Amino acid sequence: MSDEHTLHSFETRAIHAGNTADPLTGAVVPPIYQVSTYKQDGVGGLRGGYEYSRSANPTRTALEENLAAIEGGRRGLAFASGLAAEDCLLRTLLAPGDHVVIPNDAYGGTFRLFAKVVARWGVEFSVADTSDPAAVRAAVTDRTKVIWVETPSNPLLGITDIAAVADVARSAGAKLVVDNTFASPYLQQPIALGADVVVHSLTKYMGGHSDVVGGALIAADAELGEELAYHQNAMGAVAGPFDAWLVLRGIKTLPVRMDRHSENATRVAEMLTTHPKVTQVLYPGLPEHPGHEIAAKQMKSFGGMVSFRVQGGEAAAVEVCDRAKLFTLGESLGGVESLIEHPGRMTHASVVGSALEVPADLVRLSVGIEAVDDLLADLRQALG
Repeated sequence: MSDEHTLHSFETRAIHAGNTADPLTGAVVPPIYQVSTYKQDGVGGLRGGYEYSRSANPTRTALEENLAAIEGGRRGLAFASGLAAEDCLLRTLLAPGDHVVIPNDAYGGTFRLFAKVVARWGVEFSVADTSDPAAVRAAVTDRTKVIWVETPSNPLLGITDIAAVADVARSAGAKLVVDNTFASPYLQQPIALGADVVVHSLTKYMGGHSDVVGGALIAADAELGEELAYHQNAMGAVAGPFDAWLVLRGIKTLPVRMDRHSENATRVAEMLTTHPKVTQVLYPGLPEHPGHEIAAKQMKSFGGMVSFRVQGGEAAAVEVCDRAKLFTLGESLGGVESLIEHPGRMTHASVVGSALEVPADLVRLSVGIEAVDDLLADLRQALG
């Protein structure tokens, strides 16, 4: 991260970090370098260090510099997807025989990566309620190398005290990894709270327009950043230049979008708490949420994700999803348009039968930036 950008506010960094004017034309937006290889000025004579676009690409470099700046890290790396980023991280930090503590509420794809891929490599994991630092400490063994946290979590919107779990990780000699996808760096800064690495699905709020798939790692330490960069190049699941350009464009409006996402989600959550067919609302902005005080301490506001449970069980939850009109039925989250889904049958089908299985009567909302009164009307008609 350039020291120049540490002096600026988040909103300024989001727009300017990594976005140097093109030296040839003066273009204020970094060009899309849709190129695989680069002319060398003699053997080993690289221009700007570029030789092959798996190793480095100027458009991806611009995004990676921006990611480091907005997360307050020393090195940012952009990948083809969030899971590609996670895979690179785990293969960098872990070896056969190592142990990881993972949350009891996490993205289904992350659990699948641990349970079906990494476990076959001889890495063990334990599940813990990361909202309880004592439970995390109890799950740690002398072989624990990584403690993995999502906060807010997917899909139950659990809150983990990042600073408290960072203390647990330091005491254990383990790295703390925080998936910051739901909050975004605008709302939450895990590195400032003690995290070693931040993970993002850039597909979500960072891209923000449901038109790109990508992932990121941001390392707090320059040496670890170099290790991750080595593995990124060796494994090759890098973000393409057009994808990097789309995410870089999305980040410019991240602050204003997240403000609206949070405002709308708060109104949606408050309405749902009064609806007779809703049995529970999960949103950290509600005072009755068990993680509300911690969320208020470590987040700027509470984000755009809301989950709720309905009377009538799984069939009723599926029916609500099917009846929604303005809320689009679909997986993913974080776009400007509102989405609705049934986690048990969709994003979290891979955790059925595990300690991470989600309630069958659960509905998850990604609240967009439309007029909130229209969103409320759609939910009321969907609930019946």
